[in-house]
Amino acid sequence: MNHFSIEDWKKYLKNEISDDVRGTYENHLYSCDQCLDLYMRALSEDEAALPAIEAETDFTNVVMKSIAIVKQASQQEKQPVKREKRYYQTSAFHYVLAAAMTLLLMATGVFQSVTRYTDTVQNTNFQEKQPSITEGIMDRTFTWLDSFEMKNKEANK
Repeated sequence: MNHFSIEDWKKYLKNEISDDVRGTYENHLYSCDQCLDLYMRALSEDEAALPAIEAETDFTNVVMKSIAIVKQASQQEKQPVKREKRYYQTSAFHYVLAAAMTLLLMATGVFQSVTRYTDTVQNTNFQEKQPSITEGIMDRTFTWLDSFEMKNKEANK
């Protein structure tokens, strides 16, 4: 981590550096306690060079009024502006469009051709289902067991 010298912080306080470098300094202050101490020391050393506030209560009142104005302006910006929806974005338009398309498809006979197609599909003969391999094995096993039982019964008689 790069640390800045006390002279760098004095330049920062006197606004003798560019805005990009100033942003770098400010971000560095958030993460570095050592540089924060140097900044505070530079601030205390150059405190005499800073302008003095003569009427502190008046200054405080002016600042508080400006904060209230900014706060009020930001609240006005946050209120959503209600725009009317365009006609093609409404539900009623979608329902009317769907009804019109249904009537058009009925008038052209699309639904009748679809029903004819489904009739041909339903009437076709499909191949018989061949028994699965497991069913064949099960049938052979049961046949073998039945024949085995028959042989045991004949042998016991």
